Amino acid sequence: MRPTRASKKPRRHIVVVGAGAFGGWTALYLLRGGARVTLIDAWGPGHSRASSGGETRVIRGVYGPSQPYTALAARAMELWKAHEKRWRRRFFFPAGVLWMADGAAEFERGSLPLLKQAGIPFEELTAAELMRRWPQINFERSAWGVYEPKSGYLLARASARAVVEHFIADGGEYRQTAVTSPDGGNHAFDSGGWTELTLSDRTTLTADTYIFACGPWLGSLFPQTVGPHFASTRQEVFFFGTPANDPRYNEGNVPVWADHRDHFMYGIPGNEARGFKIADDTRGPAFDPTSGERVISEARLAEIRRYLAYRFPGMNGAPLVEARVCQYEDTIDRDFIIDRHPQHENLWIVGGGSGHGFKHGPALGEMVAKVVLRDEIAAATYRLSRFRRAQ
Repeated sequence: MRPTRASKKPRRHIVVVGAGAFGGWTALYLLRGGARVTLIDAWGPGHSRASSGGETRVIRGVYGPSQPYTALAARAMELWKAHEKRWRRRFFFPAGVLWMADGAAEFERGSLPLLKQAGIPFEELTAAELMRRWPQINFERSAWGVYEPKSGYLLARASARAVVEHFIADGGEYRQTAVTSPDGGNHAFDSGGWTELTLSDRTTLTADTYIFACGPWLGSLFPQTVGPHFASTRQEVFFFGTPANDPRYNEGNVPVWADHRDHFMYGIPGNEARGFKIADDTRGPAFDPTSGERVISEARLAEIRRYLAYRFPGMNGAPLVEARVCQYEDTIDRDFIIDRHPQHENLWIVGGGSGHGFKHGPALGEMVAKVVLRDEIAAATYRLSRFRRAQ
């Protein structure tokens, strides 16, 4: 008797909504894990409304005490470098990251054991050492600092697009279209009874599993599950021209920097000669990522100019060469969401990652793919149930 041929098990079909830092990397790792994956995005990876758009993002290990993100950043650095080698493209620029700290500095001080544990190189520098190494910076009210010599910045839009390009090249399906609610409203994804996605091109999409990784739109798509614990805020970023006859503020002479003085200010030296980037990490007002006008405020520009002149005296009077309005999307506790929807076993929500999420993209995508493909649950830090416990 001839043996019967075993039937081939169909590949699990997973739809990922959102092709940004979280969605793109998640789709790529799901594909590598053996799933059939469809990735969709309304305007394309790295578009101007996306939190993954723009030119650059910081990649660093300092995150304060008692958190998972230093270890996640260390893994992400490994994966960024591996993909640069694999794809023969450069996205990670280890320009160094300098943290200016005051006397107490629990955030920086509490980071040091975790940096050591994660294997991220760092130096503790006294105020005198800071002034000696970077005399072009005014270190007034900075009692000491932490320097991460192997950290730096990432290309944002370019890498987001590259992830999707390689996802397609490896056999993934990408569709540029928007998801609409089954009943035409904004609340259907929190209600029961839907089994497919309705798309803006008037087609539908059915899969075994759905992952929503759509950044600042998560709160409006899931107003009950995510909305109360989530905010999308307006942020402004400025680029100033460096002096032609003074290279001290160019990349290579000044690192990526962060200043925990009155506000959390940060900056990136001139990637691709775009200018000296500076921004305030303080969360701005609520912002609609779809319809919000992206025009900088003169009052904010004046505040940034005053800070620039104070901390970087040689940049006093520097011309504004570019400006950008983007958004953060944060949970109320600033931790990510990686969890199933409480009413839908086959629907996952992944987000809450801006403004610190971009750097983690490959490590987070790797983690989400493992959890989803193995039908497991994410670590308690990332679960939606934490919000119920906090009430």
